Amino acid sequence: METEKKPFEGKEAEILFSRTVKAGQRIYYIDVKQNRKGEMYLSITESKKMLSGPQDMPQVSYEKHKIFLFKEDFGKFQDALREALNFVKDEQGEAPERVENSDAIKLDLEF
Repeated sequence: METEKKPFEGKEAEILFSRTVKAGQRIYYIDVKQNRKGEMYLSITESKKMLSGPQDMPQVSYEKHKIFLFKEDFGKFQDALREALNFVKDEQGEAPERVENSDAIKLDLEF
């Protein structure tokens, strides 16, 4: 018995949920997507504005880095992230909060 497969011809997976974190010159996109098997995963993208060329007419581009995190790895990732955050806080204390635009979404990363 054959199952019907949906064509995925290079299309980006649909975003089911998304949050944007603006942090200085960087923007982080945290998206929940779904693969062809119907399994949800996180896609975390860092986008950084880059300027090149002469100062009077700079060329603007964006450098992007992505990671994909699947649910079977959430626990390990969560534990490692918590440990890393706690290490930095223990070594350097709490960071002062950035003043950003009022339309930025703040995320509470308590695990």
